[in-house]
Amino acid sequence: MVTINEIAKLANVSRTTVSRVLNNSGYVSDEARARVLKVIKETGYIPSHQAKSLRTKQTKVIGVILPKISTETSSRVVMGMDEVFSERGYQILLANTNLKREKEIEYLNLLKSRRVDGIILLATNIHENLVKEIKNIDIPFVAVGQEIPHCSYVVHDDYHAAKTITKKLIEKGRKNIAFIGVYESDYAVGVLRKQGYYDALKENGLPIQSSYIAIRDFKLESGYKAMEEIAKNNHVFPDGVFAATHRLAIGAMQYLKEKNMKIPDEIGVASIGDSDISKIYSPALTTIDYEYEEAGRKAAEILLQQIEEKNNHEQKITLGYRLIERDSI
Repeated sequence: MVTINEIAKLANVSRTTVSRVLNNSGYVSDEARARVLKVIKETGYIPSHQAKSLRTKQTKVIGVILPKISTETSSRVVMGMDEVFSERGYQILLANTNLKREKEIEYLNLLKSRRVDGIILLATNIHENLVKEIKNIDIPFVAVGQEIPHCSYVVHDDYHAAKTITKKLIEKGRKNIAFIGVYESDYAVGVLRKQGYYDALKENGLPIQSSYIAIRDFKLESGYKAMEEIAKNNHVFPDGVFAATHRLAIGAMQYLKEKNMKIPDEIGVASIGDSDISKIYSPALTTIDYEYEEAGRKAAEILLQQIEEKNNHEQKITLGYRLIERDSI
């Protein structure tokens, strides 16, 4: 393997000159620069990123912790991040928790030990131990999807999005609207979206009926089971369903179709979170689409400000949303 000293000898320059050419810093004459670049090309020399990181105290690597790497939501957020990071010469190192909360703390410590320049967490369950660990990692950090105390974050307007989609069902004449949600350990999805549903009903003079509410996890089959539970617990079948995620909505629609319920003639279904399956499922799902790519871009920009500009001022960003009305309501 060719070393920087050998490059210097072959180009008849000092080691410092080669280093300046490689790092594009300091004065180097055009003639000397041309000789160094010629030798680098001829020898196929590749600079050592490890050696460079020791000099600059930067690895140019960003750790990103995901709740589930296979979801369309995660991939869209990461795509947005990568647009920003790749332009600035950074690489992304992904860590998948597979929705196991103990893995979040494990990966925070692992990424810190790998000397990443910063960490972005796509957060789901916020708990005391996680908040304490984030406070102690002492490197640039940004959360996406959940508000975490004393750190920068990028979130979606879950409350108003839920209120908007519930009101859309009401506008369509639905008066007995069921809710399929997730556990409250996920504050954004489990609490804020349910509260938006509650308040939309209250403001329109409609009752909140506990038998119309089913809470489960994020799986597709959970939507099916939740709809089945609501059907069994009510003599008056709902004429509308708001599901907190598109996967829960698709699961619920599958149950309804198997029971020969006509969507949207007999019951309307709507959700939050657009996806490819939302578009191709029949009937196509009415939903709220979030700016997932923009969330990734914003989080990356905030993190780079912390890394490169030493701007540690807490930034709290709430992104907008858009209603996509299709055939399910």
